Amino acid sequence: MNATRGTSSRGRGAGAYARVGVESGVMSASPHQLITMLFDGVAAALGTARLHLRQGNARGKGESISKALDIINNGLLAALDRERGGELSERLGWLYQYISHQLLMANLHNDETRLDEAARLLDDIGSAWRQIDPRNQGAVHD
Repeated sequence: MNATRGTSSRGRGAGAYARVGVESGVMSASPHQLITMLFDGVAAALGTARLHLRQGNARGKGESISKALDIINNGLLAALDRERGGELSERLGWLYQYISHQLLMANLHNDETRLDEAARLLDDIGSAWRQIDPRNQGAVHD
């Protein structure tokens, strides 16, 4: 076995270990924690997209923005309970659609301002989501 192959197999092993850790985390997470994980994932994807945009890496930027869009559309937007969520759910749906549009335009025009706006809006929603964590209900605050 040469050094390159050994490093490659270690990388694959570490990747597999990480995937098992993520899958285990998902399987044991509450619905609230799952949504929090989606916010974390979209923030990471947008951070990577920003780096790729600044480096002029169009492919990496596009892949990262696509990942963010997938999380928004197939995770956050799909998780909205429009029957029980009422007006709040409807407004969040519109906001997610607006954010998706901003990301598409950021990708198309290499517009870091739109990318930053989308990230800021998602961070604001994610922060609010974390504050209503049921595990924090009843906790004593100073």
